[in-house]
Amino acid sequence: MPVEFPYKPPTQLIKFFVYLKNATFTKHPSYPAYFMKKYLLFTKIVPRWLIMLIDLVIVAWSFSTSYFIVQRFEFATILRGYFFILTGLYCAISTIVMYLMRVHTGLIRYSNTRDVLRIFSSVFLTSTVYLVVINLWVTHFLHLNLVTINLVLLVNFSVSSTLLILLRTTAKSAYFYLNYNSTGKKTVVVIYGSDNNAVLVKQALEASAKANFAVVGFVDDNVKKIDKEIQQVRVYHIDKLEKLKEKHNVDKLIIMNHSLDEQVKKSTLEKCLALGIQVLTVPPSDQWIYGKLNPQQIQDLKIEDLLQRKPIQIDNSKISEDLYGKRVLVTGAAGSIGSEIVRQVLSYKPSMVILCDQAESPLHEMKLEVEERFHSVLSRIFIADVRNYRRMYRLFDMYKPEVVFHAAAYKHVPMMEENPSEAVLTNVLGTKHVADLSVAFGVSKFVMVSTDKAVNPSNVMGTTKRIAEIYIQSLKDSPANHKNGIPSTRFVTTRFGNVLGSNGSVIPRFRAQIQKGGPITVTHPDITRYFMTIPEAVQLVLEAGTMGTGGEIFIFDMGEPVKITDLALKMIKLAGLQPEKDIKIIYPGLRPGEKLYEELLNMGELTMPTHHPKIKIAKVITYSYEQVVKNMEELLELNKYHDEVALVNKMKDIVPEFISRNSHFEFLDGASGDEAEIEVLINN
Repeated sequence: MPVEFPYKPPTQLIKFFVYLKNATFTKHPSYPAYFMKKYLLFTKIVPRWLIMLIDLVIVAWSFSTSYFIVQRFEFATILRGYFFILTGLYCAISTIVMYLMRVHTGLIRYSNTRDVLRIFSSVFLTSTVYLVVINLWVTHFLHLNLVTINLVLLVNFSVSSTLLILLRTTAKSAYFYLNYNSTGKKTVVVIYGSDNNAVLVKQALEASAKANFAVVGFVDDNVKKIDKEIQQVRVYHIDKLEKLKEKHNVDKLIIMNHSLDEQVKKSTLEKCLALGIQVLTVPPSDQWIYGKLNPQQIQDLKIEDLLQRKPIQIDNSKISEDLYGKRVLVTGAAGSIGSEIVRQVLSYKPSMVILCDQAESPLHEMKLEVEERFHSVLSRIFIADVRNYRRMYRLFDMYKPEVVFHAAAYKHVPMMEENPSEAVLTNVLGTKHVADLSVAFGVSKFVMVSTDKAVNPSNVMGTTKRIAEIYIQSLKDSPANHKNGIPSTRFVTTRFGNVLGSNGSVIPRFRAQIQKGGPITVTHPDITRYFMTIPEAVQLVLEAGTMGTGGEIFIFDMGEPVKITDLALKMIKLAGLQPEKDIKIIYPGLRPGEKLYEELLNMGELTMPTHHPKIKIAKVITYSYEQVVKNMEELLELNKYHDEVALVNKMKDIVPEFISRNSHFEFLDGASGDEAEIEVLINN
């Protein structure tokens, strides 16, 4: 990316640019201002020969003027001497040098410091060659005063270099100034930071006619740079954002979208939202297309960037020991969590990764990504439904996985409330199939991905996940899972809340609603949820998997709960819109099975710390293996008859803390044995 000259046009030059700017195209084409404006803005490239000719005119005029100055403008003496011979010789040498050094080949509008150095070098080399020629040949034929020639060259070096550079800076300034003021109203922006990356962003924005931005300042917290100027733009303290908004009517703040987790930056973004300043992000300069910032790469800041926390520190060496050279199976590999598990597992170089899912198209996309990014690791695609025992048996028999990450599940609360039998088939029976096969084929570790909705569940989905947790935990005492009194397969459960940007989650839905012009639907004004980024959640899943000895349920530190209404308001502001004015928020009420607050622990549960500050072990209520198996068999048998009321009633027996909320199964909590009410519900 070119670096601009540290050059500020003089006042008269600025006035001239203003004159050109005000010359509208409605005036007669014979007007000089009209012609110059049209030429500067719409002529694509000035011919090289024309630049060369202008440079030579400058060189000739500069040498002549320098000669006159040294001779004190005594024209009679000058004309009687060898003025024309000396000037012609200098111009000839200068032509050759400048042509060989390609001074004329650069686009003037994009001149940079390299062009400056090239000009200085060419003038210096021309003067050196000129002196050599004068000393070796010309002095033999002409009686010259070398002291005078030396003075002429010294003065000429300064004058010629200055004029050649001034030509380029003036043309460049004129082009950008006229281009800047010829495309209508500009978007006024400030750039976060004042380092080289911030300067590159400024240059890229000003060089792009399509971007249509006007940079009025940098904002930073580095006290050494505050109130300094960088390329004629002042650096302000981040506390001055409000004054900048008032003074310049700032529309947007631009920030490079890497390392957005720093607290100072996050507080700055919060200030922008409060002031109505939209935040845009650009990728790091090494990701720019052909070294130039494409306007399409300038994007709105995502709410995920605003909510993310400091990077998690995990024990990579321990995870590598567990996964390196192993055959790893990931169920639900095409889903949000499963696909990220695949990506992170592949980075630890297992001998094979088996991607299992029933969703054909997303699995195909995942296959292409894995082949492109991790071609050195063997991967296998296996389309299967975890509910199909024979198909899953075929998978285990073919590939004999050593580590299993079970992420396949139905997760949408309202849908599962309407289809409880499907929730049981996938979340309970599917988990049972994969877990039983893991025992049968001697898998060393089984890690299940669960949810905070399994704690004091208020819906069918959360309850099926809790039943799956109970079964997984009981397998620690399964006779089939013991060899010489030691469990052959370690079963570990990980439990966390919502992940940012997962398929079907609230953030993609809000984003789509904003793009359509609203309204945004928030089920209840007071509803809150825990959020975690997908990579962060998967990192903790891998870390928990390494520390598990079998039977644990690991819970993750989800931070502070987020009010969904606040989330919606921030997303509207991040899009540069005003809540209730541009985008309305409506509250249709809680959906079936939904509750206001999610919990990570049951009231009767305690937690134990681990070596990782963000991971704790839940001391949950345990059940005997025999009782769990009996309950599972009865539940799955009921499921065959599609009697949803009886099915849900059995789920409440297995998980006593399951209390339905905003659901047509609520009556079971008060009169589960009233056959009359059950009959009425079935008939309806």
